[in-house]
Amino acid sequence: MSDPLSEVVRLLHPRAVFANVISGKGNWAVRYAEYGQPGFCIVLEGRCLLAVDGHEPIAIAAGDFVLLPTTPPFTLSSFVPAPPVFIDPKVVPGGDGERRHGEQEGPPDMRSLGGAFLFDSADSGLLVSLLPEVVHVRGSQRLIQLVQMVGEEYADQKPGHDFMLSRLVEMLLIEAMRSSTAGSAPPGMLRGLGDERLALALKQMHARIDRPWTVAQLAKAAALSRSTFFERFTRTVGVPPMEYLLAWRMEIAKDLLRRDGLNVSEVAERVGYGSTSTFSVAFSRHVGRPPSRYARTG
Repeated sequence: MSDPLSEVVRLLHPRAVFANVISGKGNWAVRYAEYGQPGFCIVLEGRCLLAVDGHEPIAIAAGDFVLLPTTPPFTLSSFVPAPPVFIDPKVVPGGDGERRHGEQEGPPDMRSLGGAFLFDSADSGLLVSLLPEVVHVRGSQRLIQLVQMVGEEYADQKPGHDFMLSRLVEMLLIEAMRSSTAGSAPPGMLRGLGDERLALALKQMHARIDRPWTVAQLAKAAALSRSTFFERFTRTVGVPPMEYLLAWRMEIAKDLLRRDGLNVSEVAERVGYGSTSTFSVAFSRHVGRPPSRYARTG
């Protein structure tokens, strides 16, 4: 049986860009400009206030993990307002040791480890479509350990650290996605995986992407009537079953064309098309470019 979460992470090819400690004492605030790439933070000690633009401020405390899939502008601060220090992460990317805000002497009231990562995949929008704009997980020991290891690997620069960082970020992403299947995820695959019946159909679909699935076959896999399955899938995943299958086939096809050096007819067969021309038409309509041109330009 296929594991859809693992497939998503494999398609994204994530890698860490930087990680560093942020601390604060007294009354302080730091305002970050929009970054546009996924950012993460784990609170190591104390507590502070996180205000992401467009969302209600939330108090985050030791053990809390936050993932911002697109990292819009946000403010991190003490609970008493203070004039903010402005930082543009595209200009000052971090990774240069601890950054202290507010009072410089004495133990901090809050310490956090934050960072960002990029995707080698050209289609990082795949992650954005799966997760809420703010992922907030309280007290996950596994996430604490993973983020701390990301920080250590980034700081130490030991042999093999690029490989280690990419694997750690993959695990971090899967933990964040697991935490979102319980209901905080927007309509999509993650919410579907949180539904016991729909998960059966989704796993079957991912395991045999080349099979000529019908709604009736998928409904049977989910042990639901055809009409109930169609309505429940569409409401939970956000699109009808066959539309979801088409979109996922195109994600797999893009990856095969970009990375595996297969010709168009081989890719068509891998993703369930008996005719190269039918695949080319579907791919062009979905992606906006013919598969042969996509393979050359990525």
